[in-house]
Amino acid sequence: MTGVCSRLLNLISPQRCVSCGLRLAPGEDIVCTKCNLRLPRTLYHEDPYENAMATMFWGRMKTERCAAFLFYNAGSEAGNIIYEMKYHGHPEIGRKMGHKMASELMDSGFFEDIDLLIPLPLGKNRLRQRGFNQSAEIARGVSEVTGILVGERIVSRTQFRESQTHKGRWERNENVKDAFRLEDASPIRGKHLLLIDDVATTGATLIACGTELLKAEDTRVSILTLAYAKS
Repeated sequence: MTGVCSRLLNLISPQRCVSCGLRLAPGEDIVCTKCNLRLPRTLYHEDPYENAMATMFWGRMKTERCAAFLFYNAGSEAGNIIYEMKYHGHPEIGRKMGHKMASELMDSGFFEDIDLLIPLPLGKNRLRQRGFNQSAEIARGVSEVTGILVGERIVSRTQFRESQTHKGRWERNENVKDAFRLEDASPIRGKHLLLIDDVATTGATLIACGTELLKAEDTRVSILTLAYAKS
């Protein structure tokens, strides 16, 4: 019955690929088969200790494993997906892409011994404007596949000065300095945390947040993002 209802709903209001905008065929979800094949996968999970993204954190923050699902460029397939999610009010894209990402990484062992998923928090004003935290939606999709719980009140964003989008490396570092606060260390002591965000560029925001998490005793941090923007 559910399948019949789904097909009827698709006839009335057809789903479209978030990358190219074409109508999705039966069995497709979020992105069409053609766009899915073109998505620029990084394959960083195959070597989560010494890939290009992981090296951003060397000497800046102690991390365990680091990976991103896709390479990001504005106007690319991955760029269109993230833009549609964040600026056109579609939190379900984050959850479904998180599900897709985790499904493809699941057999690699990337999630082995991870105790808790930590989505990068948004500031109150930005959360109010957007209506959702895209990182939390991605984390929920990852949780659906892995069964790992999401911790959303462990760390908070205390300030949001300006968007990081058009800033250079050092400006990004200064912009997020002291921007996060560890709210409750007790649930994460001795835990291996997976910090989740939508896009990693210079790593400044992830480092600012991860450094707060590492204040908890005997805590380890790994990082997973939906996309990575090569500088």
